[in-house]
Amino acid sequence: MQVASLGRIDLHLEPVKLKLGAVVCEAGGLLRHAYFPQGTVLSLLTVLEDGSAIETANIGREGAFGLFAAMYSRVSFNRCLVQLEGGMVRCPIELLQSEFKRSEHVRDLFVSYSETLLSQVQQTVACNALHTTEERMCRWLLMMHDRADGEALPYTHEFLSHMLGANRKSVTLAAQSLQVAGLISYRRGRIRVHDRGGLEKASCECYAIVKERFDAFLTPPPTAVQGNTKGRSER
Repeated sequence: MQVASLGRIDLHLEPVKLKLGAVVCEAGGLLRHAYFPQGTVLSLLTVLEDGSAIETANIGREGAFGLFAAMYSRVSFNRCLVQLEGGMVRCPIELLQSEFKRSEHVRDLFVSYSETLLSQVQQTVACNALHTTEERMCRWLLMMHDRADGEALPYTHEFLSHMLGANRKSVTLAAQSLQVAGLISYRRGRIRVHDRGGLEKASCECYAIVKERFDAFLTPPPTAVQGNTKGRSER
């Protein structure tokens, strides 16, 4: 992000701390802030008419929630909740809207990130429809393991079933299979990854595809419109 834009935004960043499972915004809700995780992981859920919901994307320190609203509409398409506790800052939507209109560089950055996030949504939709519960769980645990810096993950089977859109029994069976294989262990609502390489082999291709796309976004070639991205992953 350009120095001038970053300086104006930095003045208005406000730390915010939310607990695991806390709702940042409901689907259809009006967004007053965009949120930039600095250790927190946010989950985007598509909510159906009967109240059921399934995760279609998650956002860590590589991105932000609310940039699409800052570009076009202040209404959230998804329910956004805290999937992993950690640091996070927020910025008023009005300020980001102003920078989006003012700076071509900011426009390029916001659009590029939104396109990259959309690729995660599309890959997740395909994964949920076509891959087994065990493969999907491996993909999800790998994504969380990346964000948690190797620490144990504080998730129950019930929470995982909601994230994956799978029934509790199938999640329990998948977790048991991964534990027997020595890939993970779980106890009292905490999951620890023991064999990262084995978990990647047990996952479907979706984890690697999404990671490759975000890596390309964070480290584009010098000629890319995003420009210098040094430090963006720590945003």
